Amino acid sequence: MYNGAEWLLQNHKDMIDGVMCFNADSGGVEKRKGHRRAYVVQAAEKVYQSYRLEAKGPGGHSSQPSPDNTIYHLANALVRLSHYQFTVKLSDITRRYFAKMSEIETGVDAEAMKGILKNPPDEKAIEQLSRSAFYNALIRTTAVATMLEAGHAENALPQSARAVVNCRLLPGESPEEVLATLKKVIADQQITITPMATAKPSPASPMTSEVVKAIESAITKQWPGLPMVPVMETGATDGLYFRQLGIPTYGVVGTAGDVDDQRAHGKDERMGVEDFYQGLEFHYQLIKAIASN
Repeated sequence: MYNGAEWLLQNHKDMIDGVMCFNADSGGVEKRKGHRRAYVVQAAEKVYQSYRLEAKGPGGHSSQPSPDNTIYHLANALVRLSHYQFTVKLSDITRRYFAKMSEIETGVDAEAMKGILKNPPDEKAIEQLSRSAFYNALIRTTAVATMLEAGHAENALPQSARAVVNCRLLPGESPEEVLATLKKVIADQQITITPMATAKPSPASPMTSEVVKAIESAITKQWPGLPMVPVMETGATDGLYFRQLGIPTYGVVGTAGDVDDQRAHGKDERMGVEDFYQGLEFHYQLIKAIASN
C-alpha cells in the first residue's frame, strides 16, 4: 500500500535531491474575526501518538447489574483524564512565536504572551492562554478522547469497553513518558493502555536568512506589511519525513485560517474564495523568490 511522502522517501530517496522543502500543508495566514494579523511559518510540529484504553470484565445479564462495569471504569478514567493538563514547556520556536505575537495581539492575551516568557512562566499567563484551544496546544502536550466502543447487546453487561485517546506530544517528550503519565492519571488497574502505532518525531527546522528572505518577499508582494512569525504546528504533516532525513522543511500554505474557528477534518471544513485565489498568487510569488536566489 502506497502512503504518500513516507513511501516515496523509503523507496525512492534517490529521487529527492534538495536542500530544503516547502510544505503546502501547514502555516499560512493567521486570522482572527476575519482580519489578517500574521503569516505563520511552520518550522516544527508536535508528535502524533494515539493510545487504546480498554477495560475488560465478565459481563452477564443486564437484569443483575454490578458496580464493576467496564463502561463505568472507562467513563471514570476519561473524566479523570479530561481534568488533567500536561506541564507547560516552551521551545525556541514557541518562544519566538509568543514574543512576536505579543506585539500583534492586544489586551489580556498580549500580556499573557509576555508573562509566559518569564522564567518561571507567570501562572496567570498560563491560565489565560490555556483558555484558547490553539494557545493551549502550543504550550503543552495534549490528550483527548476521540473514539468510543463498548458492549455487544442492550440487555447484556459489557464485557469490554474501549476508547482511543489521541495525544499530540511536544517535540522532545517521549511516548513512554506520556504513557506513564496516562497510567498515573487514569489510575485503574482494570484498564490497559496501549500505543496504537510507533510515534514519528522530527527535529525543528532552522529559520535561516535565505528561507526568511524568500518567504518575506512573497508575503510583501501579496500582503504588504503582514508580519512573518515562526510557529510549531499543533497537528502533524508529511513534512516530518523530510525533517527526519535532515532536510529542513517549512509549512507555507497560501490560504488563511481563523485561530478561533478551526474546521480541519470536520464535515464543514472550508476556505474562503478570496483566500483560495490569494493563496495561489502567494505560492507563485514564493516560487519566483526561491528561483531567484
